[in-house]
Amino acid sequence: MDVPFLSLKEVNARYADELKAAVGRVIDSGWYILGEEVAAFEKEFAAYCGARHAVGVGNGLDALSLILRGYKELGALSEGDEVIVPGNTFIASFLAVTENRLVPVPVEPDPSTFNIDPARVEAAIGPRTRAIMAVHLYGQLADMPSLAAIARKHGLLLIEDAAQAHGAASAGRKAGSLGDAAGFSFFPAKNLGALGDGGAVVTDNSALAERVAALRNYGSEVKYHHPYQGVNSRLDEIQAAMLRVKLRYLDGDTAHRREVARRYREAISHPDIALPGVTHEEQHAWHLFVVRSPRRDALQKHLQHCGVQSQVHYPVPPHQQPAYAELQGCKLPLTEQLHREVLSLPMGPSLPMDAVEQVIAACQSFGGAP
Repeated sequence: MDVPFLSLKEVNARYADELKAAVGRVIDSGWYILGEEVAAFEKEFAAYCGARHAVGVGNGLDALSLILRGYKELGALSEGDEVIVPGNTFIASFLAVTENRLVPVPVEPDPSTFNIDPARVEAAIGPRTRAIMAVHLYGQLADMPSLAAIARKHGLLLIEDAAQAHGAASAGRKAGSLGDAAGFSFFPAKNLGALGDGGAVVTDNSALAERVAALRNYGSEVKYHHPYQGVNSRLDEIQAAMLRVKLRYLDGDTAHRREVARRYREAISHPDIALPGVTHEEQHAWHLFVVRSPRRDALQKHLQHCGVQSQVHYPVPPHQQPAYAELQGCKLPLTEQLHREVLSLPMGPSLPMDAVEQVIAACQSFGGAP
């Protein structure tokens, strides 16, 4: 049996009838942009996150970008201000910053949890620093209490990149309610995934929510009146209707992901495979299960030979991408090492436990390990 990295067909087949009914409901309504489904999902998702507001937008990158744009419009950020970001993240975290003519300042992570290191964050704060973007990488919350204390001490905004952390929680508070604002992605492979693109801004700040809601819709609060130079980035009615279905299953799906991760962590003991560090396992959303190996490429080939698909998240860090040539002088040796060593094993809400055992066996047999 081959083990796919993630089968979205199997994920969505579990509630296919409900998804089709949701789509039919939108078709029959005759209203397809910014209607009742988006409004209902925004209310439900805000409540799920424990926040006052959710604003549906076109994708996760737009969510982050519109947060920063909204803060600029409100006077909390200005062109040229610095935003501290993790060095090891998907490039969207950087793109949102530079799209707003702000300056990303990448810092190194904790090598065990992969998340941004608060001590290095504080060391990187300078006279132009105005915000910290905390990425909850792979579904594990960044150290938000420490980052919040740093943000308060220095008068900084604390923004969550929660694109991989739907349902992750700390002390009863979920991702999306731990900073000043959070950006979520509903890309199909996410823990809460649409069947197309989608995203949301989540915040308790009413002024920010109102400004983002206008900016996403051509800068308009009233039709054909445009006080702001906005964009077109609206969560689609059909995607919102399907997300409302899938939101009801999110906690159950997260519980299964945690069971898969528990079994991996319990049974994989190969000396060349380092397991991810976990601060609080019951709070991890396990979007991805990422191991490290100094022989990463050989391990991936071995798993493929055993019928196990795997992926690399991500092979090249943002500061080494051609798009950020101005950052290629940055010295981030730990980030660069992680990107050479990380490998993501199969993970998902529909992954059967017998497939998990096959993945474990394949890992254990790598290079003749017991």
